[in-house]
Amino acid sequence: MFLFLSKVLDLFLAPLTWTLLLLLAGGLARGRPRLSRVLSGAGLGVLYLFSTDAVSTLLTDAVEKDARDTFQPGVTYDAVIVLGGALDPSAMERSGRLELNAAADRVLRGYDLLREGHARQVLISGGSLDTRPDPVVEADVLSRQYQAWGIAPERIVTEGRSRNTRENAVESARIIQERGWKRLLLVTSAAHMPRAAGCFAAVGLRPDTLSVDARMPATEGRRLTWVPRASALSQSTDVLRELAGRVVYRLRGWTTP
Repeated sequence: MFLFLSKVLDLFLAPLTWTLLLLLAGGLARGRPRLSRVLSGAGLGVLYLFSTDAVSTLLTDAVEKDARDTFQPGVTYDAVIVLGGALDPSAMERSGRLELNAAADRVLRGYDLLREGHARQVLISGGSLDTRPDPVVEADVLSRQYQAWGIAPERIVTEGRSRNTRENAVESARIIQERGWKRLLLVTSAAHMPRAAGCFAAVGLRPDTLSVDARMPATEGRRLTWVPRASALSQSTDVLRELAGRVVYRLRGWTTP
């Protein structure tokens, strides 16, 4: 039920949804011309603001500023934990090949850490939201890819049951306890790191952290523009969803500072 509600919440957190609802309300209020103009104007204003570089950058800074990296290059970790969310299952089903999304840096950095000897093993945590029989399980796909890149199978541990960040932490904690790992490194996107680290802390784990996939652009000497762009709208939407996720997780007690 929570997963279903989270998807509904995602829909209503999108500025494009707000715009469409306001324009619809404006159309329904045509009998009251002034109210109709206000609602329609508000809808277009929302679409414009969240499509600008200035607003999307401000929001991105809000979610990434608390990401703390405690990675110690001189330490050989028992395991690096790579969180799922980097796979595009629909595209992969169409192409028959590995298809990654904008969070691909999680996968690549995890591979680099193994290849460079910073971790003895990797724990790939990520299942599937697909309810059909035999869904594409992200952890299994990434395990095969790491092996294709030359990582020995015995260095790869998979967890393919989790469907969200809370479950990533719960299922990972079970495996970590079974294997007796002590020195751990958590790898995920910068925007996602505060919530992810909080979820692991809530189950009694405080791994070192390494943030990747930073979206905050360099702003020094650069003027933020107010020209609307589709990419800025997409980034604003992603950030709003992450901010809402933090609120919901905190209220449910799934994350701690």
